Amino acid sequence: MKRVLFFLGQLNDRDVEWMIHNGNKLELPAGYQLINKGQSIDSLFIVLSGQLSVFSDNNFRNTVAKLEAGEVVGEMSFLESRPPSVHVVATKPSVVYQISRDVISARMAENSEFKSNFYYALALFLSNRLRKTTDQLGYGNPEEEDLIDNNILDVVAQAGSRFGQILHRFSEV
Repeated sequence: MKRVLFFLGQLNDRDVEWMIHNGNKLELPAGYQLINKGQSIDSLFIVLSGQLSVFSDNNFRNTVAKLEAGEVVGEMSFLESRPPSVHVVATKPSVVYQISRDVISARMAENSEFKSNFYYALALFLSNRLRKTTDQLGYGNPEEEDLIDNNILDVVAQAGSRFGQILHRFSEV
């Protein structure tokens, strides 16, 4: 859950409200392939409920990660415009928030503050994910895994409220 807090904590209320109104909810049955390795994607996703698994192989045997509520998915392809290097499959019935790259790009073109905040949010999110991966590979310091920079702690409560807004909005639809 805390990963979405890194992301939403860097956006302001107007930006989150804009995202709520410009994205949509996808309900995924178990087994649904949200992202296919090597095939371009055109959206960014936030897991609202359920569980997704990340697979590195085409046989879906090598699970890289399990993603649950609060995870951001598709961020690397969003940043690089390169096809994903993994498959992402719903392993349980899941609900995800989806917003298209074109919609986000249009907002960035008209609002430089949103652009700056959005990229900073992605940078914090990816930094946290890299630290976790480093720890899992045995090169980091596992005791520090749950530590959060004091500057980020200031916005965590607000980010939790924003994630709650997204959950509430898409539970109504």
